[in-house]
Amino acid sequence: MPSSLSSLFRSLGRLVVLAAAGFGPVAAHAAYPDHPIKLIVPVPPGGGVDLLSRAIGAKMQQSMGQPVIIENKAGASAAIGTEALAKSPPDGYTIMMGYSAHATNPIFVAKLPYDTSKDFTAIAHVGYIPLILVVNASSPYKSVQELIAAAKAKPGQLQFASGGAGAGAHLSGELLKTTANVDIVHVPYKGNAPALNDLLGGQVTMMFDTITTSLPHVKSGALRALAVTSPKRSPLAPDVPTMIESGLPDFDISAWYVMFAPAGTPKDVVARLNAEINKAIADPDLRRTLGEQGVEFTGGTPEYAEQFVRSEIDRWGRIIKTRGMSGN
Repeated sequence: MPSSLSSLFRSLGRLVVLAAAGFGPVAAHAAYPDHPIKLIVPVPPGGGVDLLSRAIGAKMQQSMGQPVIIENKAGASAAIGTEALAKSPPDGYTIMMGYSAHATNPIFVAKLPYDTSKDFTAIAHVGYIPLILVVNASSPYKSVQELIAAAKAKPGQLQFASGGAGAGAHLSGELLKTTANVDIVHVPYKGNAPALNDLLGGQVTMMFDTITTSLPHVKSGALRALAVTSPKRSPLAPDVPTMIESGLPDFDISAWYVMFAPAGTPKDVVARLNAEINKAIADPDLRRTLGEQGVEFTGGTPEYAEQFVRSEIDRWGRIIKTRGMSGN
């Protein structure tokens, strides 16, 4: 073989090796996902977090061509599901729908089995849902001020239910305690759905629930709505005043939702998941269906989601410290 041809083949051989080395990892990532994705929901089935997760997971499954399997891992104010995510491989095949407890658990809980600031990467800020203060329809209280008056007349006797410490329902109840200077008892459950069931059964006095899950019961006559926690009235319940209108200044809380992956998940995989979530929440059918239930979608980049979570940790750290809120 002429020396010139030998040199050519040797050069081509080196190029093949370099191409394989250079493009092997890209090809592997380009195949993502090649098997099912697990979406951890750190609450029981039936609440707002669960309903939103299932709706988005279904859209992602259609778009990505792989099953998105919902796994409810409830308990310890989302810490059980969050620990499971922290201990999962950072490969994009295990993600989690987080909510406000993600930001408040490190404030309320002295020793978590994970590091909130180091063990996760935010994928996307999905959106938020206003909360609504509801009582059983048989309750004698027809306004926030009547409820406050009763709480002051009977300290320690009225209860507020929540889906667990650190959830929006819990934070709202604590904010009511400190803003109105009343002594009401927190009754935590392993999710909003069982808490709401006990409110419907008359076992607890009140609950700050997502408007998504409580409004149907208000419309059916099983519950009575006293106020919403957003700064403006909800178009879904225009006759229901805000907590601010009811005499409690600066009372502004919503239930928010952010999708997370384990820290160290490759950036291109996070970017793919971010694009799929943004695509899902831009779907007209999903926006109409969940919008009618009170969900307000946010979307945006992973960087925006990360900044939002850090700002919530800082915000609630200041509020909890200033107002002396309890984590129980």
